[in-house]
Amino acid sequence: MGDSRRLLKTVTGVSGSVDVYAAALDPGRSTLESSIEIAKLAEAHGFDALFAADLLSFGAQGAIGAQEPLIFLAALSAVTEHVGLIATVTTTFHHPYNLARLFGTLDHVSNGRAAWNAVTSSLGEENYSSGDLPSPEDRYRRAGESLEIVNALFDSWRPGALTPDGHGGVVLNADLVEPIDHTGEFFTVRGPLNIPPLPQRRPVQFQAGQSEAGVELGARFAEVVFTSLPTLEDAVTYTKKIRSRATELGRADGLPLIMSSFHATYGASEDEVRRLVRERDEATDFDSGRLALADMLGGGVDLSELPLDKPIPEDLLPDARSVHRRRGRVEIFNNFARSGKTLRELIIAAKDTGHWAAAGTPEQLADVIAERYDAGVLDVISLGGLADPRTRDFLLNGLLPELRRRGIVGTGYTGTTFRENLELPPLPN
Repeated sequence: MGDSRRLLKTVTGVSGSVDVYAAALDPGRSTLESSIEIAKLAEAHGFDALFAADLLSFGAQGAIGAQEPLIFLAALSAVTEHVGLIATVTTTFHHPYNLARLFGTLDHVSNGRAAWNAVTSSLGEENYSSGDLPSPEDRYRRAGESLEIVNALFDSWRPGALTPDGHGGVVLNADLVEPIDHTGEFFTVRGPLNIPPLPQRRPVQFQAGQSEAGVELGARFAEVVFTSLPTLEDAVTYTKKIRSRATELGRADGLPLIMSSFHATYGASEDEVRRLVRERDEATDFDSGRLALADMLGGGVDLSELPLDKPIPEDLLPDARSVHRRRGRVEIFNNFARSGKTLRELIIAAKDTGHWAAAGTPEQLADVIAERYDAGVLDVISLGGLADPRTRDFLLNGLLPELRRRGIVGTGYTGTTFRENLELPPLPN
């Protein structure tokens, strides 16, 4: 591994804890309480970013969505100094001018640590209109137009628009703050943005979505793509596909960076690992698991009467192109099913929702991570579990030190902004 290789960047989740519900009942507590502890701990141990997920329907996936990500992370910016702040916000139910103002403000209040994980949402439409969820094609066209507008708004303040006046104030040259005059399929936005130039010029652009339309959007706009790539083969195939398309679109070499969520089961020995995996599998509720797997397959499959120890018949598997929600996830579980896995094995796999999962000692898990890193298909890794004392101990005192010993993960922050800490190439002019 050469000295010029970008180090693996680390992210941890900071939303979705059920502690939010307990804190909501106690007038003496803030719903930020447990997340503040995680944020400070993550920064103390050199994590590069905090990630706030979001869902727009009650009960869709535990407590995810119980706190609005932008306000949540703006509050956490006040108790941290270096760690990046990645907010998941949909383009389907927001206007791009508002998005530019919200993320621009987060970048200012955090002194250049904001990032936007742009999604198109597969649920929540009932809370925004009486209509159906727009088709994936419409959602991604709207997302593309939204990102074009937001980037144009961030760039509507030209260099020199604000200059020091020599007395602690500034001089505004309004002639260098230019309208964007956008008229498109979904939006008409004159601009310019009424928020001053951002510390990062633009927040770091993350994007999640692995359908064909999602790959196209990521190749055009994303600096980091958040992926569900359960196998090394999946990771290699996806990385080649999206980076080839990005190159065709004139993006910088190596873009977008690949981020994967790593679902780890830690053990101090191989015997303990085997026991923990066995206990986890034996604790599976297969009745609710059938429903969870059906959801992974798009929601239109009835698995209730199928035998657990046989594969799902091919004719029951959906055509991902006909599915309205989360096509990328459907493709993952279709591939699992076609590989010969039994219904029992698929239900157990669905616990990780299609994400990369492994079990082992810290050294064995470091081997698994190093394999993807050395293959060039892993640039950013999401490592959960800081809220759990046992997992936290394995992560902070086992896995991370081992990755640092191997020179895969760094030991500190390399810049003052999140963009600098990710070692991203310069933004285009």
